[in-house]
Amino acid sequence: MITVSTTIKSKTLAQVWEYFTNPKHVTNWNFASDDWHCPKAENQLEIGKSFAYTMAAKNGEMSFDFSGTYTEIEEHSKISYLLEDDRKIFVTFKETENGIEVVEKFDPETENSEELQQAGWQMILDNFKKYTEAN
Repeated sequence: MITVSTTIKSKTLAQVWEYFTNPKHVTNWNFASDDWHCPKAENQLEIGKSFAYTMAAKNGEMSFDFSGTYTEIEEHSKISYLLEDDRKIFVTFKETENGIEVVEKFDPETENSEELQQAGWQMILDNFKKYTEAN
């Protein structure tokens, strides 16, 4: 299992949850670098329901969909979901004295090294932090 994390300052737990789960916010942060974007995000935040996000290179050369089905939701605390390839993802949200801590743990896929996967997911989470703190 791979772990990435960040701490969001100057936002409440409810605000961080909203920015993480609401498609109108997801499209603004769900990509690893400035040459990519998230042109489409759909989310039905209920157990047994699904989400689907499209990540695409801004130059149009590549895109892919990232989707899964929710298996556990504790509002403002925890989200668990299963990706289409059966990998499990666990996201927790916790208030700390330094801000709202967001931790993602996920099963690695087999095409890329674990180091590369961790770096990519961390870049997306860092982008989430940057967007959330700025808005």
